[in-house]
Amino acid sequence: MKKYAFGVDIGGTTVKMGLFKTDGKLLDMWEIPTRTENGGKFILGDISEAVYEKLSEKKISHLDVEGIGMGVPGPVGADGTVFKCVNLGWDIFNVEVELSELTGMRVKAGNDANVAALGEMWQGGGRGCKNIVMITLGTGVGGGVILDGHILPGENGAAGEIGHLPMSDEETECCGCGKKGCLEQYASATGVVRMTRKYMEAHPQMHSTLRSIEKLTAKDIFDAAKAGDEIALKMTDETGRMLGKGLASIACVVNPEAFVIGGGMAKAGGILLDSVQKYYRSYAFHAARDTRFCLAALGNEAGIYGGVKLILD
Repeated sequence: MKKYAFGVDIGGTTVKMGLFKTDGKLLDMWEIPTRTENGGKFILGDISEAVYEKLSEKKISHLDVEGIGMGVPGPVGADGTVFKCVNLGWDIFNVEVELSELTGMRVKAGNDANVAALGEMWQGGGRGCKNIVMITLGTGVGGGVILDGHILPGENGAAGEIGHLPMSDEETECCGCGKKGCLEQYASATGVVRMTRKYMEAHPQMHSTLRSIEKLTAKDIFDAAKAGDEIALKMTDETGRMLGKGLASIACVVNPEAFVIGGGMAKAGGILLDSVQKYYRSYAFHAARDTRFCLAALGNEAGIYGGVKLILD
């Protein structure tokens, strides 16, 4: 094993990069802009340039680098083939081969949510476990599945798309994916706000402090629930029910040691997580009922940690 490795997390606006020792110690972290113009053709060249600039700055030879591990915002096959990344302008190509040719280093790539889950298993909230499911609750609902210490990518890199579990046949509005009734429509930050507005419209007689908030957010709803607001409590409970039911379905398939909950909504803390766990245990198969729940610990750095773990494996 060589002394150093790079972790890279490609986002639609910036590329997060980290220089690590191969024992997991983060030595330096920085960002570069994600240049998505011209079909994103500059992105890999910019990453290669940034890697060599950092090596020069730290006086490290590229021969001492184990490789570059990378999270990509889209489905990635086991051989490194990207199956289109709309936010980057990428079509179908092998990202590992192209970046390896640019850098002269070994490259491994995976879907960004899966790679972040790998990081949380290695050095974050799931540390000590080999089988975890990570759920990120933000504008959408993302996820990653780690089995026996390795990412489960699926045939086309689409494993772990937890937000698109079908939850309701009665839904009339479309999810961003084009389907109706996805978990994301009920358990994301935007989903919680959407459901709360619908509930308030359907129950005009119920008093709520949320009615006076013009630009309602998920944080407003959870804060109001903590203060005892009846509608906020009802919607927090419903969010927990939908998440608990979805996770119980996942546990029937992969039986993880732990669910690691991250993303902005995780900051709601116990009022949401207690509800999720309550409903999870009521829906879960008996052998999976005691699965541990824990909070993600690495925040926005999970992707670069996971990238390094990807190359070390």
